[in-house]
Amino acid sequence: MSREWGNYYEEKGCEFLKDNGFEIIERNFYSRFGEIDIIALKDKVLHFIEVKGSARRNPVYAITSKKLHKINQTIGFYFYQNDVRFDYCIDALIICGDEVTLLENITI
Repeated sequence: MSREWGNYYEEKGCEFLKDNGFEIIERNFYSRFGEIDIIALKDKVLHFIEVKGSARRNPVYAITSKKLHKINQTIGFYFYQNDVRFDYCIDALIICGDEVTLLENITI
């Protein structure tokens, strides 16, 4: 996916999250391990959110165990760097056409 499309889907995802009571803490958090698209807070839980979008096919299959491993490593670095103490979960925001679906607390 091009960076332009990635930005489009992340922006659409942020709008969806805000409309559903999330506070956006950070976007595109990078570490040497990987990237987290959106970090959001809701009900005292940090949500580390991977955004996947496609106009034609369901992009959920692009989230692999390797990707989740990188996200977990990046979360560890985020907590270390920011010295925050929250419960957390990993979510996926799936955007397919105009449909937006939040899959909370994903694992493989």
